[in-house]
Amino acid sequence: MSKRFDGRVAIVTGASRGIGLAIAERLVSEGAKVCLTARKPEPLEEAVRTLGGPEHAIAVAGKGDDAEHQAEAVARTVETFGRVDALVNNAGINPAYGPMIELDPGVARKTFEVNVLGALSWTQQVYGAWMREHGGSVLNVSSVAGLKPAPGIGFYGATKAMLAHVTQELAVELGPSIRVNAVAPAVVKTKFATALYEDKEEAVADAYPLKRLGIPSDISGAAAFLLSDDASWVTGQVLVLDGGVTLTGGV
Repeated sequence: MSKRFDGRVAIVTGASRGIGLAIAERLVSEGAKVCLTARKPEPLEEAVRTLGGPEHAIAVAGKGDDAEHQAEAVARTVETFGRVDALVNNAGINPAYGPMIELDPGVARKTFEVNVLGALSWTQQVYGAWMREHGGSVLNVSSVAGLKPAPGIGFYGATKAMLAHVTQELAVELGPSIRVNAVAPAVVKTKFATALYEDKEEAVADAYPLKRLGIPSDISGAAAFLLSDDASWVTGQVLVLDGGVTLTGGV
């Protein structure tokens, strides 16, 4: 495999498992050093071991929407690896399932703070610490739930729709030296999405033209492309990764 990220450093949030860890694995396999963040330290340390240890990765535990945690992670990344060329805003939450009309405002506020403001704040931190002077690439993990109504996860989808728009706004503001893109996955087989397919995977997958749900590596390859120089003329885009399900009216 080509080493598109030799000499480069990335921060990946929400990276102890699932899509975030898969993206980190792909970046490391192509030569990157990475800083992984997530709430719980033990799974993060296991992820670092999976990636080959401290030569390739470090971990900084904390809450994704905590500005002090963000600043610490960025500072440690620069201190350890000397730079930060890429940021993957993967951390996200969906603490409620059900009709949006019944959603507790406090839950809605927290979802917005993590999924939207958290991603923006991470970008601000990396921009101030490195990218303003040196350039770089940012990738936000949105969702097909942000493209059309998604009953049961409606407010989560609303935050992902806003994240897609934030992606486009930042792409305009931060060019030409910083590119900002997003991916919008459909259902990917992770612990985070279990409620959307558990005990009904075959039925859910039947709505997909490719007749299967996504797996984390389906996302990591596209993420690596958008972060790499192969996408040097791509910014402000939201790449839908959905097995074709949105073509058939599904989410």
